[in-house]
Amino acid sequence: MLPASRLQHFPVAFFSMIMGLSGLSIAWDKAHTVLIPDLDLGAVLGLLTGIVFLALALAYAAKLMRFRTAVVAELHHPIKLNFYPTISISLILLSIVSLERAPALAQGLWLVGTGLHLVLTLYVMSVWIHHKHFRIEHMNPAWFIPVVGNALVPITGCGLGFDELSWFFFSIGVVFWLVLMTIFFNRVFFHEPLPEKLMPTFFILIAPPAVAFLAYMKLQHAELDVFARILYYSGLFLTLLLLTQVGRFARLNFSLSWWAYSFPLSAITVATLVMAQVTGQPFFTGLGWVLLGLLSVVVAYLVLRTTRAVMVGKICQPE
Repeated sequence: MLPASRLQHFPVAFFSMIMGLSGLSIAWDKAHTVLIPDLDLGAVLGLLTGIVFLALALAYAAKLMRFRTAVVAELHHPIKLNFYPTISISLILLSIVSLERAPALAQGLWLVGTGLHLVLTLYVMSVWIHHKHFRIEHMNPAWFIPVVGNALVPITGCGLGFDELSWFFFSIGVVFWLVLMTIFFNRVFFHEPLPEKLMPTFFILIAPPAVAFLAYMKLQHAELDVFARILYYSGLFLTLLLLTQVGRFARLNFSLSWWAYSFPLSAITVATLVMAQVTGQPFFTGLGWVLLGLLSVVVAYLVLRTTRAVMVGKICQPE
C-alpha cells in the first residue's frame, strides 16, 4: 500500500492505464483471429490487466476512505473530473476482454460498468451545464472520455443480447462526440494552445470514430456500409495527422497523461483488423500488422516509464 502522503495524491487518471492495457489485450485477441491464429497472447494480457485493475481499485478505495476531501476535490476539478469515467470504462473493456472466455463474468462486468458509466455521464454533464468556474481554456480531449465511453457499450452489449440498450448508449456517444469535437476545435484554433502536460491527450481524438466504428459494426452485424466507412476513415485520418507530429510529442516530459497514447492506438488497431477481416484486402492486413507492432511497443514503453516513475516517487505527488 502507498504511504499516506502519496495515497492522498493518488490520481484517478491512473485508471487510464487499464484502458490502454485492455485495448492492447483486445487488439491481440483480434490479431489471434485475423493475423496470428497460433498465438493467443490476449488471454495472458487480459489476466494481467484484471490484476492491475484490482490493485488500482483497492488503492483508490483506500484514498476514498482516508482522504475523502481529496476525492471530492477531483470530482469538481475541470480536468480531473473527466477521468472518473475511466473506472466504468475499464469495467466495460474488461467485459470485452472476457466475453469469449468467461461470458458470465463478462455480463457482470458489463452490467456494473454500464450502469456506473451512465451515472457518471449524467453527473459529469450536469457539472458542465451548471458550473460557475469553467473557461474555454479548460476544454481538452479528456472531456471526450465520459461521452465516448458510451459508444463502447454495444461491443459487449450486442453479444449479450442487449441490442436496444446498446443503441441507446451508442447514440449518446456519437451525438455528443460531434458536439464536443466542434467545441474542442474552436478552442485549439482560436485560443491558447494546450498546456504541455495535456498534449498527449490529443491522441484521444482518434478514439471516438474508431470506437464508434467497432460498435456500429456490432450493431449492424458486421455490415460495412457508408457510415461505417466514414467512421473508420475519419479515425484513420486523425491517426495520420497525429503521427506526423510525433516530434512534438517526443519532446514532452513523461507524465500519466502519456497513457492517452495507448487506448486510441488500440482502438484504431482493432478497427483496422476488423476492416482486414471484413474486406479481405491486403492493405488493411499490412496496416494492421504495423499498428499492432506500434501499439505493443508504445504500451510496453509506457509500462516501463510508469513503473520507473512510481519507484522514484515522481507520481502521486501534489501538483
